[in-house]
Amino acid sequence: MASTKYIFVTGGVTSSLGKGIISASLAKLLQARGYRVTIQKLDPYINVDPGTLNPYEHGECYVTEDGAETDLDLGHYERFLGTPTSQGNNVTTGRIYQSVIEKERRGDYLGKTVQVIPHITDEIKNRVKILGETGNYDIVITEIGGTVGDIEAVPYIESVRQLKWEMERDCMVVHLTLLPFLAVTGELKTKPTQHSVKTLLESGVQPDVLVCRSEHAIDEDIRRKLALFTNVRPKNVIESRDASTIYEVPVMMYKEKLDESVLDYFGLESKQQPDLDKWRDFLSRLKYPKRTVEIGLIGKYVELKDSYKSITESFIHAGAANEVEVKIRWIHSEHLTEKNAASTCKGLDGLLVAPGFGERGFEGKVATVQYARENKIPYFGICYGMQAAVIEYARNVLGYTDANTTEVNPKTSKPVIALMDEQMHITDKGGTMRLGAQQCELAEDSIARAAYGEAHITERHRHRYEFNNDFKDVLTEAGLKATGINPDSGLVEIIEVEDHPFFVGVQYHPEYKSTVVKPHPLFVAFIKACDEFHQNK
Repeated sequence: MASTKYIFVTGGVTSSLGKGIISASLAKLLQARGYRVTIQKLDPYINVDPGTLNPYEHGECYVTEDGAETDLDLGHYERFLGTPTSQGNNVTTGRIYQSVIEKERRGDYLGKTVQVIPHITDEIKNRVKILGETGNYDIVITEIGGTVGDIEAVPYIESVRQLKWEMERDCMVVHLTLLPFLAVTGELKTKPTQHSVKTLLESGVQPDVLVCRSEHAIDEDIRRKLALFTNVRPKNVIESRDASTIYEVPVMMYKEKLDESVLDYFGLESKQQPDLDKWRDFLSRLKYPKRTVEIGLIGKYVELKDSYKSITESFIHAGAANEVEVKIRWIHSEHLTEKNAASTCKGLDGLLVAPGFGERGFEGKVATVQYARENKIPYFGICYGMQAAVIEYARNVLGYTDANTTEVNPKTSKPVIALMDEQMHITDKGGTMRLGAQQCELAEDSIARAAYGEAHITERHRHRYEFNNDFKDVLTEAGLKATGINPDSGLVEIIEVEDHPFFVGVQYHPEYKSTVVKPHPLFVAFIKACDEFHQNK
């Protein structure tokens, strides 16, 4: 059996160049050529995982099927590949050091002095190799967060150096860098890339492929110049022009033959001719929509749009499925009230209340729900958005003016949303919520059942508070239907309102499972309802 091949994707010059998108695009192309591929993210920060990070710090926290709270890049990996990731696909410095310290406390190192080399680097290498060894993958792509030269990245780059020495031709490095364009001189500048590669070489790592982000085309002279200065073959200097959408990148990398450069390095043959017809069909629908809808996204982190990355990407997938362009109006929930909801949301074709935590901006979410319900505007509530819908219904339909979640008001007389029993005695914040895939049974004749086309589903969760079943009967009798129930716990997962074009709240996070080839059915149904609402105005 052929050994697993390992590809490391490093970045230089500046952050946010798109290592995650290049990694996902390369993986997609190798997958299309018949190889079993997965992608791993090594994050240099000392947090054990992003679960306790404020979204303003790190953007969205992405949750995997097995309940791992991970970097948002894992969402890109899943959306491109269409295959689930797991805890092993995201490793942080915090987790590395935690593991090494736990081993030292157990005496695993037999009294040795614990050092960065070899103990920390050995732990990093083990985390990389175990994914290939246990996951039955042909190729493992590992993205290293940050940029070459960052002090936090030094142990990771050293680990790459060691692996390249140990594995020889089973290991390669793809270096993503920037070729800035100076308008004053009208030329692309290669010097930043030269310095970036020099820094990598000083660490003992020779890049095998250069992927150059640029606003303009890279001519053959520049390719030869970069090859000469970086010891990279000219054909392995890859152009990555700015694209109108991240979903164009796999097609661009296919034209640039990035996947062929990788296979050539490893001495591998393509197992099949890549079939990108479905991907190109998606791009065509995305670029040439027949209509446009505008959705209001209500949240308290709207200043940093990456906080809702999976939701916005799900809109793109569902929009393409409906041949509709989805425009988003970003609305800060802290600025919304009952009095200004109508003017703020005027003209919208649908409203989505996003997940979140805490008291700040919560009443604005409740006001949004009321406006959508009373004016029969398509509404989709996710996690906290579902809880806001329950509270709004209890207040304005049942007359429970004190109805609330105990997260916001622990002394409320009508705790229609309350802390889960198993959460009562938990004090640590990291990794202790209800996380990962949970089962759900869907009621017949419900919007959810019609959207999914099946009675039994599994969806990913990330929350501590739940629908309080003590109020289930009275709310149901008043018209708030519980159309999704967890068969194991009896917890309500989905609520719907009768006599409304589309009013659905879900306790789980459907956005985590939407992919290019398989857009999430609830998002597809929501956008369809918004499109119909727009046409019937």
